[in-house]
Amino acid sequence: MDISRKTDYALRMLAELVRSDDVVSVRAAAEKNGVPYSFARSIQHDLVAAGLIESSRGAHGGMRLCVDPRDVTMRQVIEAIQGPVYVSTCGTAGPDGEPCPFRPECHFNPVWCEAERILARYFDSVTLYQVVCEHQHPMLTPDSDFELTGPTPRVPDVPSAR
Repeated sequence: MDISRKTDYALRMLAELVRSDDVVSVRAAAEKNGVPYSFARSIQHDLVAAGLIESSRGAHGGMRLCVDPRDVTMRQVIEAIQGPVYVSTCGTAGPDGEPCPFRPECHFNPVWCEAERILARYFDSVTLYQVVCEHQHPMLTPDSDFELTGPTPRVPDVPSAR
């Protein structure tokens, strides 16, 4: 599994939209997040096609989320940009994109399939909102589940907070 540069840039741009209550210009989101503008336009198109954002043209145009980031998982974003989460090419490594001919006898195919299942569950276990706004990330527990963890909130050193 390789998170593509395009997916990384898309996540940066989406984070900008999650943090904003307003329309954000593609140029502003690109510049603020180190994304080449021409690449940002392509990403904008993919995010619109995936139904994650809507865009408008004009002097006050730009893009904004059209989904609740509390309902959008990291897997949904990754797959919207780069397709399904795969660890191996077992399903398409054969001639003409068919499954690998060694798949039925392969000792490793079950390992790759299980890794894909775990990775998909991992990315499904956290939403865009949890990552961007709550600074959470999934962590594997001893029971083989994922629980969210993140920085411990700091208590301000003021009398009203004690």
